[in-house]
Amino acid sequence: MGEAVNQALREEMRRDEKVFIAGEGVGVGIHSNPKFPTFGLLEEFGPRRVKDTPVSEAAIAGLAVGASVMGLRPVVEIMFNPFFTIASDQIVNHAAKLRYLSGGKSKFPLVVRMKTGSGIGAGCQHSHNLEAWLAHCPGLKVVMPGTPADAKGLLKSAIRDDNPVIFIEDMILYFVPGQVPEGDYTIPLGVADIKKPGRDVTLVTWSKMLGTAFKAAAQLEQEGISVEIVDLRTLVPLDEEAILQSVTKTGRLVVLHEATRTGGFGGEIAAIVAEKAFSQLKAPIKRIAAPDIPVPYSKPLEEFYLPNEKTVIETIKAMI
Repeated sequence: MGEAVNQALREEMRRDEKVFIAGEGVGVGIHSNPKFPTFGLLEEFGPRRVKDTPVSEAAIAGLAVGASVMGLRPVVEIMFNPFFTIASDQIVNHAAKLRYLSGGKSKFPLVVRMKTGSGIGAGCQHSHNLEAWLAHCPGLKVVMPGTPADAKGLLKSAIRDDNPVIFIEDMILYFVPGQVPEGDYTIPLGVADIKKPGRDVTLVTWSKMLGTAFKAAAQLEQEGISVEIVDLRTLVPLDEEAILQSVTKTGRLVVLHEATRTGGFGGEIAAIVAEKAFSQLKAPIKRIAAPDIPVPYSKPLEEFYLPNEKTVIETIKAMI
């Protein structure tokens, strides 16, 4: 997926001179790996459009807000999702609100890319999944792709959007191969994808948990249980219609995400289905999420923390 993100950045920078990237080490340093999203961009586009910044997330986000309102299209990188907390004043109090405060007269066409996810032993200060915090802030769009093809198409749409878009990339997925269509294509924000049709239960998920969903669904299929996998791809705007249509068909809903359970985005999906499709349910809604603890550094404990296919299989079997 890292190479797919790189393709999207490269193609959009070639297409539009107003697109530039900035962040810690986006041109040199730890990003000298062809699997990483900004590999080789400095060599092609030069230091005017590939800006290595000081280690200051607040300054990076502030740069994006100022540049976007002046007509540029910045794509800035916050190195890890938890560092969003340092940049949050510029993102939440400025990028998300100033278009409203200006009565729509000002536009903020910026993208904030952030790495996220546990499973690589990076510890709690680098692995915390905070997508629910971002989805809670009106004025921000939130994207979390689970495949390379989706990452490329969604990022190109995000860069062309006139609103602030938070684009969250799971670090492990950088090294997962996948087919990516050649040439220019976009995937609209706010459209979920039925990654696997099914008849017995709807499994809603996003980002890295898509792989866990597929592993569980394959095993359940051998036991005669058909799972429909709904990949949200975009949390804001949310494709409510895709979720409700699937639940109406299957009568059962499981939400699977890597973020911790309390206050997680799974609670929002459960509430929507309870409000709008309660009469269609054949069983109580279930959520599968990480426990309410910081992400452990220890590998065995980190494996315990991550939701896995065994939990998904047990949960779904108990519903049928």
